[in-house]
Amino acid sequence: MVSDERGMSRRRLFGLAGLGTAGVLASGAVGGVVGRATAADVPSPAAARSAERESPAAVRFAGVRQAGIVTPVQDRLHFVAFDVVTDDRAALAAMLRRWTEAARRLTQGRGLGPEDTGEAEGLPPSRLTLTVGFGPTLFSSAEGVDRFGLAVRRPTGLAELPIFPGDELDPAISGGDLCVQACADDPQVTLHAVRNLIRLGSGVVAVRWMQLGFGRTSSTSTAQATPRNLMGFKDGTANLKAENARALDEFVWVGEDDADWLVGGSYLVTRRIRMLIEDWDGLPAAQQEAVIGRAKSSGAPLGQQREFDPTDFAAVRDGRPAIPPDSHVSLSHPANAGAALLRRGYSFVDGTDRSGRLDAGLFFVAYQRNPETGFVQVQRNLAADALNRFTRHTSSAVFACPPGVQGDDDWWGRTMFQL
Repeated sequence: MVSDERGMSRRRLFGLAGLGTAGVLASGAVGGVVGRATAADVPSPAAARSAERESPAAVRFAGVRQAGIVTPVQDRLHFVAFDVVTDDRAALAAMLRRWTEAARRLTQGRGLGPEDTGEAEGLPPSRLTLTVGFGPTLFSSAEGVDRFGLAVRRPTGLAELPIFPGDELDPAISGGDLCVQACADDPQVTLHAVRNLIRLGSGVVAVRWMQLGFGRTSSTSTAQATPRNLMGFKDGTANLKAENARALDEFVWVGEDDADWLVGGSYLVTRRIRMLIEDWDGLPAAQQEAVIGRAKSSGAPLGQQREFDPTDFAAVRDGRPAIPPDSHVSLSHPANAGAALLRRGYSFVDGTDRSGRLDAGLFFVAYQRNPETGFVQVQRNLAADALNRFTRHTSSAVFACPPGVQGDDDWWGRTMFQL
């Protein structure tokens, strides 16, 4: 029996997930049909597209949770990881206060006064959200130095991710002391927000790495239609949804068994997953479907007819399992992986490599209650995934994202600094 730290058995997780499909890359976020009970709950594609074209209203900044986690996924991402370049605890706290006040204004479409960089003037807020997280090295450096007296506040689940088989990680684009996830429907709005936070953090933080993303690869609300990723498959069919509070409490929000300042927050894992596009494009559609475990056109689990039909691992076709045991769907399904995540990743295209091949793929973003029983457990289960032939993991990071800012005097990380 596979169980996590809360004693959830595989049988129970299978029940929560129904018989839906889950996937880290191409089949939908790990989480089964948690948050989407039946196909009847799904709006028509036309209605979903109409909802996504509504006026670019501002997303509320303050609240119990940080915006940008269960917020309906926007179309653009600007993700930045920072190194803290000072050892001054007071300076770091002051910068976080400045960032918080700036985020209050930026997310509502308001400028930052005379020092604002100006490129978003006249633009609507475009559903901008800014989400902050703290990396393991903020609490204790790679050399074991507690620069800010925060080591005693390090959350239980905040540990560097292990190296997985096949990883080709570049340290220069991995890790980080802090992160900011900026999402909006206009890339100039996300750039403006990130640019101004970098300016406000001058002398305290320096950019370690950043990643731009377009075209969401999952849905966090039942109001959103299922998108397709760069492999051409529907992605995020079975992602956890904002409407299912019970599932979010169990799989996404940190509980009282962790650091008190993080209760109600979440852990964020990011992975830059390059897709070997040219190799994938040379594979016949039927073989692509066998690798994924879904029909390319409809998105239905193999052996079924419609996207939201139950995933039936007992189904047989031509004397063989309809869904191959080494397919992405089979290995990432919560009944087999034993874990659930809330995904909100994006596609990326970063030009070409020296061989002229596309440097493109998925910037994987996932929130969970505990990385060890979330992403790590799923990724270990994917060691035999047939999809591994067509992907390369080049960047990896983990962050603890505190709960939301509440009250005019609150700021990101305030309770973490209050020893």
